[in-house]
Formats: sequence, structure tokens, C-alpha cells
Amino acid sequence: MSRIYRETFDEGPGGWLGWNDNFRGPKALERAPSVVISRSPWWIDYNHAPPGAGYLHMLFSLLTKGPGFGEAYMVAGGPNRFVEAGFPTNFTNARLTLRMRGELETRGAQMALLIQGSQGGKSSGWILTGQPLTVTPEWMEQSIVAVTDPAQWTCIGARHDRTLTYGYIDLAAILGDVNSNIIFVLFPLDVVPMGPLDGDPHRLRPEVDYPVWRSRLPEGYIVLDEVRIEFP
Repeated sequence: MSRIYRETFDEGPGGWLGWNDNFRGPKALERAPSVVISRSPWWIDYNHAPPGAGYLHMLFSLLTKGPGFGEAYMVAGGPNRFVEAGFPTNFTNARLTLRMRGELETRGAQMALLIQGSQGGKSSGWILTGQPLTVTPEWMEQSIVAVTDPAQWTCIGARHDRTLTYGYIDLAAILGDVNSNIIFVLFPLDVVPMGPLDGDPHRLRPEVDYPVWRSRLPEGYIVLDEVRIEFP
């Protein structure tokens, strides 16, 4: 029998949160009755810059494993109902359904699912680039399936100085134990320095070491009304 996780945000964010940056960590999502909202400008996650797969924006994030979380996570996301209810971390062939709407200037990026798991002290992330999600002004319900076909996924790897933290772990192993988080992201991003730089921009950090042209990045907002995960 399937187990189905369902979050309607009727009683708060349920553990779902946004992200400030590498220094300040998690942040609360914007709230309205029975929804959570993610709105630009979004932080440019540079942890996976080339030679990794590239830059991304993190929209909606949920930790998938406890037993406990730091105070910052509790303040930002509240009680994590996924972990409290004991839902599995085996996402192999799990079906994820979102009901959402919004207005989004994508500028070449796509909204997609990112899964992350850790083994042996290293984290590996995979984006389901083969099944992007569509954001429309009207409410829309869409489903994706965490299939085992590597051709539908992109391993995000690590930037030059994060290889001890992030890297490649086989997709089947990560799908079988998504013990870090799931995140809905915008990927890839067209990160363009505002002005000349000394050296390789991918060895620097956008908006920390140099300014970027925000006009090249996605803008808008996404209203998330419901998330369902059906585990086979």
C-alpha cells in the first residue's frame, strides 16, 4: 500500500522554508492563508558552479530526516511534519504533485526538483531536469516521478573548493536514501558579472566577490498551495 505525504499549509509551513545564503542559512517563506510564497530576488547558490553543473535558485526546501533540527530551521519552517510522521527517505519512483500558481520570468531557467543525500560525509545532489515544472498565473496541479533513469537527471557536483562537501554519488543510491532534503529550484542560471573581473568568475562568488546583472536572472513569485508525495 502506498504512503502519501500531503502538506496543505493550513497549519503553517510544516517545515518548508527558503534560504538566505551560505552565511545566514534558512529563512521563512512568505505566508498567506493556506499557502507559502517564494519571491525574487533569490540567492544565487554558487556551491555547484563549474566544474559543477552550474548556479541555481532555491525556492522551497524541506529537510527529510531528523531526529532534530537547529533553531534556525525551526524558526524558519516550524515543525517538520514530514519527519515527525516518519515518512520514508526512499524516493525511488515516488510521485510528487504540486498545486501552484505564479508569475515568473524564467530567463532560460526551469523549475525542477532537486534531491540531496549524504554518504560517507559527502553530499550529492541531483536535479530532475527531464521533468521541469511550469508556473502559470492560474492554479495548476502537476506531477513528476522520481524515476531511476539517469538521463532524466543532472548531478550538480561541486565548485572547485567544495569537492570535500559535494560530489558524485550514484543516482540509485541517492534516490534510495534522500537523507538531506528535497528542494524545488530554478536551474540553470545565466550568471553574468557586472563589469570586468580579474580571473575566472567561477572561482569567485557572485554577489559576494562581484556584482551580477540581475536582469539576466529569473524574477517573479510562486505560490505553493499543496504538496503531495506518494511513495510506492
